[in-house]
Amino acid sequence: MDAARRDKWIGSHCLGVTAFGWALNWPLMKILLQQWPPLFSRGLAGVASALILFSIAKARGQALDVPREAIPRLLFASFTNVFAWMGFGTVAMKFVPVGEGTLIVYTMPIWAMLLAWPLAGTRPRLVDAAAIVIGFGGLAVLLGASGLSFDGGRIIGIVLLFSAAILFAIGNILNRTPLPMPPLVVVAWQVGLGCLAMLILGIAFEQPNYGALTAGGLACQAYMTLVPMGICYLTWFETLRRLPPSSASTGMLLVPLIGVISAALILGEPLGLREIVAMVLVLGGVTLALQKA
Repeated sequence: MDAARRDKWIGSHCLGVTAFGWALNWPLMKILLQQWPPLFSRGLAGVASALILFSIAKARGQALDVPREAIPRLLFASFTNVFAWMGFGTVAMKFVPVGEGTLIVYTMPIWAMLLAWPLAGTRPRLVDAAAIVIGFGGLAVLLGASGLSFDGGRIIGIVLLFSAAILFAIGNILNRTPLPMPPLVVVAWQVGLGCLAMLILGIAFEQPNYGALTAGGLACQAYMTLVPMGICYLTWFETLRRLPPSSASTGMLLVPLIGVISAALILGEPLGLREIVAMVLVLGGVTLALQKA
């Protein structure tokens, strides 16, 4: 096997590990939230994961210090990429089904394409308009089953999910220039700072019952610590190193797809014609949006 084929083979397998690891985190997180509050559990897992990532980076001989001029950008990225994306998304799982939540947050590329015009001066094309229409059509199918009459909890969850997607999109637009640090160190700092804020807020306001965690909940907490915020970041970097960015980004559409299916299998959430049509439309719109990226 030549080097190019070997890179493609390894990159594709790393992409699969990343997608499955991130996708399965959603239903397992839903189970965990029955025992521990969202900000506390996600924050604790993230801080532990950051320490592991720092240790791996140090073992690889990578410098952990942050250049002074990069601190404001690092703090902003920690807010949009971790505190908003992970924190808001986790809290939202208290109020909405997993399948619905994953489809909403993974509309991020559509929002990035839409907001790139006012924020970065990138004018939309005809295919961009098609992506918006198709993607938002899928959201209308997804959210319109109850005639758009939601209870207060579901409204909170949906607002948090859209906020997570939009803020993450804004972060991607405004943080185009890479931070002057190794990627693994950047992620360790972002996850550490964003999740430390969640952990502090969780301890202060959620008043977690530390003894409420069962063996199953402990397994979910361990998974959230080691797999999506540990192993999957390492396999994602390996994916980006071996596959074209467009292939890697489009492959990430497996995450909401697997998330919806796994939620149906693990949690018994509905997966009927409405959910399938919504998933096809939303992911179709996201695919068109990713072609521009």
